[in-house]
Amino acid sequence: MTQVYLPRTLAELWSYLEGKPEALVYAGGTDLLVKMRTGKVTAAPALICLERLAEIRDVRETADAIRIGAAATHAELLRHPLILTHLPVLTQALHTLGSPLIRNMGTIGGNICTASPAGDTLPPLYILRAEVELCNGETIRIMTIEEFITGPGATQLQKGELLTGVLLKKPVEYNFHHFEKVGQRKSMACAVASMAALLRLSPAGVIEAARLSWGSVGPTVVTAAVVEDALIGEKLSLETLAAAAGKIKQIVAPIDDVRATAEYRRSVSGNLLLRLLDARPPS
Repeated sequence: MTQVYLPRTLAELWSYLEGKPEALVYAGGTDLLVKMRTGKVTAAPALICLERLAEIRDVRETADAIRIGAAATHAELLRHPLILTHLPVLTQALHTLGSPLIRNMGTIGGNICTASPAGDTLPPLYILRAEVELCNGETIRIMTIEEFITGPGATQLQKGELLTGVLLKKPVEYNFHHFEKVGQRKSMACAVASMAALLRLSPAGVIEAARLSWGSVGPTVVTAAVVEDALIGEKLSLETLAAAAGKIKQIVAPIDDVRATAEYRRSVSGNLLLRLLDARPPS
């Protein structure tokens, strides 16, 4: 029979891990427990649940940054005033993630560690230049999310190490946040393709700065400095976005699977850029 441990402090957590090094660690379990049930993950003799660890579930603010505890649920983040105020692009992505039940259980740390190219929080975290905080009970190391996620389902997380927090600088220089995904239905859909964007628009509608990322069109989230550079200094217009769309279609590396063909994903990647024209904030 599998034993389940519910530590209430980090000290208890490290004690359990020391005594049960073969244990599987989870927070919401929306991914792990499904994989165990279907046999994709071998059942472990022990499970350690992080949901009662307030130390890695809170959201804290400094003058220019926000730290999100890895065990914070998607629903908690959608209600949190700091996230709503400073990170609207992440809020938009969280609204599209799963169902209310999934959002109540799933955590931002779990979405990152699952490292799915279709993970809804990942494109916003990439353009927000997120850093992850990794701890083994004795030392803490920090790395960018791009360094941390190395491929589909693959990360730099080491044995005995946990993702404990996500560090984000407030993107105060951007006045246009946008996230959109395309799936096979309007809700509870895995992304066929998604895009996150941060733009700074002048009063005349000229793009002064841009950060862009695409999900589900490569082994990891795709960023493209050449596309961002092509936008800067140009007016936000159909012509500008169409030219940039042509560039991203050449950069993404999608696959064929049960949800969509690679060619369809390539086309959607460009079309999502065109949608920025309709999503722009009122002047």
